[in-house]
Amino acid sequence: MAGQEITNLNRREAALFRGKNIGFVFQDFNLIPVLSVFENVEYPLLMVQNWTKEKRKKRVLDLLDAVDMSDQAGKKPSQISGGQKQRVAVARALVTNAKLVLADEPTANLDRVTANRIISLMQQMRDDFQTTFVFSTHDPRIVKNVETTFTLEDGKFSSQSDGKGGGHA
Repeated sequence: MAGQEITNLNRREAALFRGKNIGFVFQDFNLIPVLSVFENVEYPLLMVQNWTKEKRKKRVLDLLDAVDMSDQAGKKPSQISGGQKQRVAVARALVTNAKLVLADEPTANLDRVTANRIISLMQQMRDDFQTTFVFSTHDPRIVKNVETTFTLEDGKFSSQSDGKGGGHA
């Protein structure tokens, strides 16, 4: 990935590589309850980047603005809705300039309207940040909006691609 051989990395090198290049969006958000929205998004930068406080602040605020959560930056996860938590999770996944984001059922805990907003947001983030999203999902709304669909059924793996951004289940 990213032109780098990764199969022989030691644990520390592999963790650093993941932290810099791969973002994660979890089904249950995995936001840290004692941290604010801002701090949850900033956290990956503290773990893997050697950025100044000012540079971190700008990057976090830019991403919070991109997911329309700037006005919630000081709140704790318990003070925001499920859809807002998922937007924070998307911002956190992208904060390190990840080129690959792995998203596990990113719409599973959301109502239809919020799920559609999250899907649109991820499409926008894909275009704005040149990020590849890989979804693990059962949600047909996500499936119909992807370029390539990989299916694992009865132990058999298959793929379909339509090249138009609208995959098939």
